[in-house]
Amino acid sequence: MPNSLPHPADISVAGASAGSSSDAFLSIRTIQKRFGAFTALDHVSLDVKQGEMVCLLGPSGCGKTTLLRTIAGLEKQDSGSIHAHGQDISHLPPQSRDYGILFQSYALFPNLTVAQNVAYGLNSRRMNRAQMQQRVSEMLDMIGLSGSEKKFPGQLSGGQQQRVALARALAPSPSLLLLDEPLSALDAQVREHLQLEIRRLQKQFNITTLMVTHDQEEAMVMSDRIAIMHHGRIEQFDTPDRIYRHPATPFVADFIGQANWLPFQRLSSHQVSVGALTLNIDEASRQGNAGVSMDNGAGRLFCRPEAIDVQPAADASNRFSARVVDQIYLGNRYRMMLELDELPGQRLMADVADDVRSRLPDVAAERMWIALPQRALHLFS
Repeated sequence: MPNSLPHPADISVAGASAGSSSDAFLSIRTIQKRFGAFTALDHVSLDVKQGEMVCLLGPSGCGKTTLLRTIAGLEKQDSGSIHAHGQDISHLPPQSRDYGILFQSYALFPNLTVAQNVAYGLNSRRMNRAQMQQRVSEMLDMIGLSGSEKKFPGQLSGGQQQRVALARALAPSPSLLLLDEPLSALDAQVREHLQLEIRRLQKQFNITTLMVTHDQEEAMVMSDRIAIMHHGRIEQFDTPDRIYRHPATPFVADFIGQANWLPFQRLSSHQVSVGALTLNIDEASRQGNAGVSMDNGAGRLFCRPEAIDVQPAADASNRFSARVVDQIYLGNRYRMMLELDELPGQRLMADVADDVRSRLPDVAAERMWIALPQRALHLFS
């Protein structure tokens, strides 16, 4: 399938062939991979659309890098299939799978110049010297490193080296781009800049991209959709906002962002008890992606810190008296630790904007009102 990265005029691009298992550009079906007794991938299925940026996110050992390497052909699956641009690539060698790959370690050749590194990926293309030089110039201009052609990797900063590695991966105009934690070795400021730069280029050229990361914020910033992985399985595959606001499982809720957890007992179809508190719940709380069935009598209630309403209106639902037992200044907000009168020993986190905090009492342990909005409460069995 042709993509929108520019090609020299005399380079032919193979069209998509029949046989894809779905309409997705990249389709992964029930992939299994074991290393001895350890199951790294457990019946993983995933569809990635043309031009989409998908992040594989999860803790160390969850299987995300193994999945990426299996797609690349660097690991062989025990069972399952992989289709890309309409072709079954399940058993093709890596060099026949038409992808560019970018690693955390850059993997630049230290004895080659910047231009030679970028041109390295073009050797398999039918290009003469002039065409290769033109392509290298285009790529270096695209990443903002024009004039660095004759430098060696050791003369560049870490961020510049990673840009060169990205240019080398994109130079052959692959139909698929695979990124294996490409920014984790960089300092925070450079990493944030390159996150936006990679995202810009990915959208500009409409290149289907799969990226492995363990950084939640990076996944949120860069991806169209995120696949949360845990113990070799995909726990949830959805847009960043839905994963954050409507986590499908307790693991996803706990892994993404901060969370308050409270044990509850069901009282009725619209109420639960948490200790001495009675909380109203709404339909969305009980019918979320993995909400607790109302046939179950108990579970855990989940609420984001920023969802807690501080100093709510007098008629607010789920309004209770609390006191501030600690607070942390986080620049644009305060994280307050609250203890409710009816829940002694149980603390809640509440994230409060700086301007809101300035209007609240300064004395710790002074009473204040908070509310737990019904829309922000999620129930898990």
